[in-house]
Amino acid sequence: MTLAVIVQARFGSSRLPGKILNPLGTKTALARVLDRCARIVAADTVIATVPDSAENDPVAEAAEVAGYAVARGPEDDVLTRYANAARAVQADAVMRVTSDCPFLDPRVCDQVIAMWRETSADYVNNTAPPLFPHGLDCEVFSAGLLFEAEAKATDAAAREHVTPWIRAQAHLTLGNLTGPGDGVERMRWTLDYPEDLEFCQAVYAHLGEARAAVIGWAELAEVCRQHPELTQINGKRHDTLRLARGIRASLQRRWAG
Repeated sequence: MTLAVIVQARFGSSRLPGKILNPLGTKTALARVLDRCARIVAADTVIATVPDSAENDPVAEAAEVAGYAVARGPEDDVLTRYANAARAVQADAVMRVTSDCPFLDPRVCDQVIAMWRETSADYVNNTAPPLFPHGLDCEVFSAGLLFEAEAKATDAAAREHVTPWIRAQAHLTLGNLTGPGDGVERMRWTLDYPEDLEFCQAVYAHLGEARAAVIGWAELAEVCRQHPELTQINGKRHDTLRLARGIRASLQRRWAG
């Protein structure tokens, strides 16, 4: 079975255009995400999925310069872009990651994949409920489900966010790798606002490039606890709606540490 990590990447952003091309140390934020995905033990390949518009050519080039494959597709249909990427690498299974998570933890990703493989779940993520820091989000499912969603999903949100159609199918078993909570779920490590970029760059400056590039989520959480001035940089951008949605998968497994 070929498991592909497909990283959603584009130039456009209403809040911070070109955000993933900004530097974190000597590499772009996009390259940092791709490098972390390459450390997922259960993954066979990593590929970026990029819109086929000219505006996004620098994003595709940045991914290729970093050493990763790229698949292109329609800008207004992310679901088809994902399916194109899965077909390009002949994937049997897909892990979905977005390029605005420069502190994505490969160990969390591996535990999500392990849960999917070891249980009856058709789909597993780590945000139902969201008890990890914001910026570790990942989800895994079969390529067959992805192609079925591509063929059947008609809602605009499902085409944009890839997996809503899958999660809405009552006959499927949904699983969640449950984070520890205890306040870490309020930490914001995603890249969306200028303050988020400032936070990420501050972490790199504080830790040094070599350590920041590979630090695990639990260690980074402890750094943030010991240095609250870091979390204060983008603390006002905390996504309260993310925690208020109350989504809960029927099958739960705790983070193993």
